[in-house]
Amino acid sequence: MNAEILQFLEELKLNNNRVWFQNNKERYDVLRQGFIDEVQMLINQIALFDPEVAGVEAKECLFRIYRDIRFSPDKTPYKAHFAAYIALGGRASERGGYYIHLEPGNCLLSGGVWCPPPALLKKLRQDIYDHIEEFTAILEEPVFKNTFPVLEGEMLKRMPVGYPMDSPYGYILKHKDFSVVSVKPDSFFKSKDWLNKSVECFKLLLPFNRFLNYTVDEYLGRI
Repeated sequence: MNAEILQFLEELKLNNNRVWFQNNKERYDVLRQGFIDEVQMLINQIALFDPEVAGVEAKECLFRIYRDIRFSPDKTPYKAHFAAYIALGGRASERGGYYIHLEPGNCLLSGGVWCPPPALLKKLRQDIYDHIEEFTAILEEPVFKNTFPVLEGEMLKRMPVGYPMDSPYGYILKHKDFSVVSVKPDSFFKSKDWLNKSVECFKLLLPFNRFLNYTVDEYLGRI
């Protein structure tokens, strides 16, 4: 199914307009349902080591293919990727979770907390600073680091207010997101064992997500 999805997306990149999409809508609907089924299989496998996602429905996790072009200079109407964010609460969750992204030439698996609201970002940053050795031990664990090399996302140009300017952990504390990415070749998702290999990558994210989600739970008043 993933080979067909990637082929569809390759064609969509070249024909990103409503006429082409409507002419291929039935094909898209079949591929979307196939992706939903794949994401549900991922959820079921992830739930075996992270019970928090047990019961999450794949449809809650999928992102729309339709772009919001109201405030964008790019007026192409469709995203050229299929993606889903697996976490308690689905795609809009503020919790650290598991992200799958299929896009020709830009496939990836990812996890952590992306674009937290300012108050949550402030709390995450403080908790990371207060437990920096525990956090860096997760990031530097050899298998984790080989799979998810660095923190991704936007960074402040200067150390945030309230933290030592000479801190050796500025490369962490300046982040506006606390997420990691494992870029994969298209062939990874075309292979017969892509799901098992993806689950093995996602298993590595469990300590990372649990660290972040302790803070998220405090922020949401669950602790």
